[in-house]
Amino acid sequence: MNILSDPRKTAPATDESAQLASILAAAGVQKKSRHRRSWAVATLVILAVAGAGSYYYLGRSGAGYDYTTQTIKHGDLTVLVTATGTVQPTEQVDISSELSGTVRDVNVDYNSIVKTGDVLAVLDTDKLEADVKSSRAKVNSAKANVAKATAELASAESSLTRLRSLVKSNVSTLQSLEDSQYKYDSALAAKEINEAEVLAAEADQRLAEVNLDKARIISPIEGVILTRAVNPGATVAASLSAPVLFTIAGDLKKMELQVDVDEADVGGIAVGQKATFTVDAYPERTFPAEIEQIRFAPETTNNVVTYKAVLSVDNADLLLRPGMTATSDIVVKSIADTILVPNAALRYTPQAAESRGSRNIFSLFRPPRMGPRNTTAPAPTGPNRTIWILKSGTPSPVNVQIGSSDGRFTQVLSGELEGGDEVITDATARAR
Repeated sequence: MNILSDPRKTAPATDESAQLASILAAAGVQKKSRHRRSWAVATLVILAVAGAGSYYYLGRSGAGYDYTTQTIKHGDLTVLVTATGTVQPTEQVDISSELSGTVRDVNVDYNSIVKTGDVLAVLDTDKLEADVKSSRAKVNSAKANVAKATAELASAESSLTRLRSLVKSNVSTLQSLEDSQYKYDSALAAKEINEAEVLAAEADQRLAEVNLDKARIISPIEGVILTRAVNPGATVAASLSAPVLFTIAGDLKKMELQVDVDEADVGGIAVGQKATFTVDAYPERTFPAEIEQIRFAPETTNNVVTYKAVLSVDNADLLLRPGMTATSDIVVKSIADTILVPNAALRYTPQAAESRGSRNIFSLFRPPRMGPRNTTAPAPTGPNRTIWILKSGTPSPVNVQIGSSDGRFTQVLSGELEGGDEVITDATARAR
């Protein structure tokens, strides 16, 4: 049996459901609207705070450097050329023997003071003395032969004169006269030969005496014995490359400093310039010197070209010794009472800061640039430069013309500078 529902009873239930759905939908819309407004307000607050922070951050970045300065001053400038070398005697002689033989006596030792003509050593002279005696005997024999030849010549001359008279008187024959003339000529020639033999014998005698003198090795100069390479009993062999027996230095109270000057600096030095130098033995003391010679001959070592400069040195107190290594400062130029700026100021260039107006809040969130950036400008050269003066906390450029430099300070020839100006030498960014 089918039961049919009454349409009049089901209609009200449907209407109530529709009303409930519409009420819930309206409430959901209102809730979503309130959530959207809350997110919008929060976003505006965040942006406001970030904007204020960025304004403060970017506003301070324009003055974010601390400057290192030095005061421009008036003073004296000394331009130096530094060179190294060694202290040497002004005169040094290596002594060898011209004769071969055995050393009999040695009269000096290291550091011995000698004078010109002092006997340093003596070779064995027995054979040399015998040679002198033999040569003297030969001279005497030759002279006797000359005397004999002279007598024979006188006899021949007398016979020739007598025969000439007899021939004129027809007492003697012409043949006898010719024989007498021949004897005279022979006697004259014999005399000349004997006289030449005397000269030769005398020369041999002088040579023997010289060799005897050379057996005594003497000092050719006044000075000090630096080295001695021979002892009594040693055998000396004379040759083209004879061994050095003694080395003598001249007066050590006057010495010289030989330094190697770089080819880039040799144009600035000249004879007569003053210098000072130091040696390792006396590091706290400086010694005066003066250039007395600049040699033209180049010296090349490992492709580096230098020129030898010789400086005279007074060593009256005998502190300096031959061979000491020295470092010299040659005074190339001295400038009195000039404006000086530190060389660091010539190398300083302000860092390029970004314009404040070109930066905004979004720049804070940009990712950092990757890779190196070369922000170093090449060092300027030439006499015209720009330096930066700090005035009221702000760098101000000043164009100047520079002159000589000693490596730390440079002379200013022209430019709007005054004593007491603070010149910038460096700048460092402040910590934020």
